[in-house]
Amino acid sequence: MQSNEAPVSMEIAAVPSELKSESGSLPPKPNFEPLKAHEMSDGQVQFRKVSVPPHRYSPLKKAWMDIYTPIYEQMKIDIRMNLKARRVELKTRPDTPDISNLQKCADFVHAFMLGFDVIDGIALLRLDELYVESFEIKDVKTLRGEHLSRAIGRLSGKGGKTKFAIENATKTRIVIADTKIHILGSFANIKIARDSLCSLILGSPAGKVYSKLRSVTARLAERF
Repeated sequence: MQSNEAPVSMEIAAVPSELKSESGSLPPKPNFEPLKAHEMSDGQVQFRKVSVPPHRYSPLKKAWMDIYTPIYEQMKIDIRMNLKARRVELKTRPDTPDISNLQKCADFVHAFMLGFDVIDGIALLRLDELYVESFEIKDVKTLRGEHLSRAIGRLSGKGGKTKFAIENATKTRIVIADTKIHILGSFANIKIARDSLCSLILGSPAGKVYSKLRSVTARLAERF
């Protein structure tokens, strides 16, 4: 059976000669300047608010200028302390170079509220791959009374020796606040530090944790 339809022909439209550039190619792509932070959010000011716990109020007063200077001068973010609501408020400015600076500053202030030093917290402003992870002792094992006290003692060690050893081996910073533990570092390093701390909570002696930590950090050094 034969069809009476005529074969379909394809027509190719030629580019007009005036659109062709001297080299015979299409006109160059338009070159747009990058948007500024306030233009990306349609000119709207963005806010972040970080609550100040009662026990961090006095340290915040003492370290206020150390926190204020890098946020205001380097990250170009406005910062103020709301005394009535007891929280630190941050907002973007028209000259803020990057919209992500606001979240970095909020993470920096939050890290200080958790108990990290200003010098350690400033690393959150400088580097992109740093995080703060928090967990409680009861998330690992339910302990009460003296068993809980002994677990906290094992985490710190005599004069903080165990905590410092884990920090130095894994390139992290650890804050032990009662039953809460906060770790500041990169993703892989936080995992190694967390595994060591969990072993101590579950009852492993410090010597065993040290030897395991040495082998893990040696493998990590070979990988990089």
